[in-house]
Amino acid sequence: MAKNKIVLAYSGGLDTSVILTWLKETYDAEIITFTADIGQKDELDGLEEKALKTGASKVYIDDLREEFAKDFIYPMFQAGALYEGQYLLGTSIARPLIAKRMVEIALAEGATYIAHGATGKGNDQVRFELTAAALTPNIEVIAPWRDEAFREAFPGRAEMIAYAEKHGIPVQASASKPYSTDRNLLHISFESGMLEDPWFDSSASDVEDMYVLSVSPEKAPNEAEYIELDFEAGNCVAINGESLSPLAIMEKLNEIGGKHGVGRVDMVENRFVGMKSRGVYETPGGSILFTAHRKMESLTMDRDVMHLRDSLISKYSTLVYNGFWFAPERIAIQALVNESQKHVTGTVRLKLYKGNIMAAGLKSPVSLYNPHIATMEADPTKAYDQGDATGFIRLNALRLKVSSGVNGASGIN
Repeated sequence: MAKNKIVLAYSGGLDTSVILTWLKETYDAEIITFTADIGQKDELDGLEEKALKTGASKVYIDDLREEFAKDFIYPMFQAGALYEGQYLLGTSIARPLIAKRMVEIALAEGATYIAHGATGKGNDQVRFELTAAALTPNIEVIAPWRDEAFREAFPGRAEMIAYAEKHGIPVQASASKPYSTDRNLLHISFESGMLEDPWFDSSASDVEDMYVLSVSPEKAPNEAEYIELDFEAGNCVAINGESLSPLAIMEKLNEIGGKHGVGRVDMVENRFVGMKSRGVYETPGGSILFTAHRKMESLTMDRDVMHLRDSLISKYSTLVYNGFWFAPERIAIQALVNESQKHVTGTVRLKLYKGNIMAAGLKSPVSLYNPHIATMEADPTKAYDQGDATGFIRLNALRLKVSSGVNGASGIN
């Protein structure tokens, strides 16, 4: 009789390496590992060999970087997504892509289950499983960290290391980096360990070696750098006149932004599961792209269309953060966003200097800015009659006067 098949989201770290063997023993199943290449760089080195040595029957390592940039990062940035005013959603936006590919592999392989190593206290478990539910409602999910027997067997890292040694699992575990990381094309995140103390200074010089994608602003070049980003229909298509794919755009902006120390964020955020957590993020390229896109919109997007889209930013960002990328409401908002971006076309010039991103010029063939109308000098077009403002103000003041007459003036003691 054929064994059950389980597709495991596999990183090669201590947790998922132990989980691979534990699943194989506990479920007497064939384990197929899946790793998405979404920009982890050298973290993927030797992963296939490691998974096979640990007991995987088959290994998938799929290059999803271009899809990640084009179909996930770009649409999210068009929406102006920013969770709780600070977080550019680097981890959040990667999870639906990983889960999507995982269920595709499960269907192709005839697997009964998918499994992941996300903690029972975090957001990722929700993101993985909501995506699976939206795309393949009949697939079953195994989440070892929510299994009491698993937690009893592995109450801490010491037990996991001992288990790995006993089963000949090739892992590297060290106390030299007392924090966890998650890296992809958009960002790298740091959490846990010493970062669990919100008073801990993540910008201190003695923890500078924690950072991967950027130098500190203090160590950035003493000379500013100017860059130009070209946009077409809300998407960045070129840097300094060179046409590039979405993947190449992100890689180039990460390189430029990291050199100038831009894109570091240290925040306490609200997890979907109900607790607050502290995260430190490096998003150099994403920070540049986000700023440039917003500047391009300021020149080319109709006021009320912009305000309508902006009214949905918090909702959209929360949907991404909470794992509802494939939910019908996110897809509906995206349709409005796509419509709003049709004329977001032109060039943004930015100045980068020691952690700062500054606007240094805008131009567009479809600019809505008319200097003749905006000028404080005489308007040669006569499109705006300043005398019209008298009636405009009088009509807008009417309800305020009526309310004040009935209820008394507010704000005056």
